[in-house]
Amino acid sequence: MWTYHPELLAVPVPRYTSFPTAAEFGEGVGASQLVSALEETKGEVSLYVHIPFCEKICWYCGCNTSVANLSDRVASYLDALHREIALVSELLPKTARIARIAFGGGSPNGISPVAFVRLVDELTLHFAASSPVISIELDPRTLTPEWAEVIASVGISRASMGVQTFAPALQTAIGRVQPAAMIETGTAMLRSAGVGSINFDLMYGLPGQTLADLRDSLERTVALGADRIALFGYAHVPHLIARQRKIDAADLPDAEVRFAMAAFGYLFLVEAGYVPIGFDHFAKPGDAIAQVALSGRLHRNFQGFTEDQAPVLVGLGASAISSFPGLLVQNEKNTGRYRMMLSQDRLSADRGILRGAEDRRRGKVIEDLLCRGRAHIDQDLRREAWPMLAPYFAAGLCEGDGDDLVIAPDGLPYARSIAARFDPYRKDSLRRFSSAV
Repeated sequence: MWTYHPELLAVPVPRYTSFPTAAEFGEGVGASQLVSALEETKGEVSLYVHIPFCEKICWYCGCNTSVANLSDRVASYLDALHREIALVSELLPKTARIARIAFGGGSPNGISPVAFVRLVDELTLHFAASSPVISIELDPRTLTPEWAEVIASVGISRASMGVQTFAPALQTAIGRVQPAAMIETGTAMLRSAGVGSINFDLMYGLPGQTLADLRDSLERTVALGADRIALFGYAHVPHLIARQRKIDAADLPDAEVRFAMAAFGYLFLVEAGYVPIGFDHFAKPGDAIAQVALSGRLHRNFQGFTEDQAPVLVGLGASAISSFPGLLVQNEKNTGRYRMMLSQDRLSADRGILRGAEDRRRGKVIEDLLCRGRAHIDQDLRREAWPMLAPYFAAGLCEGDGDDLVIAPDGLPYARSIAARFDPYRKDSLRRFSSAV
């Protein structure tokens, strides 16, 4: 199994859900570039819709979200979102085809079922989406029978539940109390609603967490038949996320224990029959994401590993990011300013980066390493990266195979660190990222 090399995990690195990463976004790129990119779009397009509300805010969470306790604020946000849907749909050519719609947050089920149905109707009307694959992120604490009815009627086929841990003491320590019966009931409701692929988000590295706690959560997850599992390491960055100050850093497992937890989780789920997707995602062999991983067609976008093959992802809602071959651009993060701009019929995109040929070349190397464990390396990139990779070669974590760089099985936990050697932006922004494991 994996070997722990603390010196190779000491430097924080991005998760590389895009390249360049959002840390490189600047204010010189915004709405005008987004308009041009939308007008030039053709072929398959995916939509991401951001709902920045939750019933309660968990202490560990780094998402752009707030408490959905003011009905007027939620209603005005949704009105702005409907206006953005109309504006964007007017810019997309008729040749563009909406193949997927993903709802994320926050918690999309932090709004009312009626408001969600209205939102889906707006998307269907304006984008003329014909039988798109629809996915949704869900909070088990607000997954009601009414929501299950809506999920069935809308035809949502994929859902992700934020489980994190089944251990009651750990749930209290992170501000997310949800009894096991609640998760079990939610899973059963989703199955009855026709959801064919259910993902559980789990975490290791939580305050006071032990390997026994992790084993119990994994056993319960497998027993409930989760089709996909994301096993994330908790990233404690209270200097960036103020709500994390409620978590006692003294109770957090150290780096070596975290590594052991990641290794244990990987081995447990592989032995349970799950296909590893990278080193922290897993899926049943028949699931769509496992199929593309096994066939070498796995991709990575702002939702993480994905089977989505669309070259364009359009983000709707405050803080949502749109991705085009030559452009990455993010909407205004502050929901108040977002609402104000849409009330004036203005797209809110206010920061981003133009993705040139060199960015696309390096981005392909990084994506290939993370998604396939192998990447073709041009001669000039080899001259630049090989000296930085020397410690990884020496530890047997990766190797050269002709013109390819290959990550060894023991190198999976170091994949992001290896990929970062091809990232020229990483010199001065390391505090913005989490540890690799």
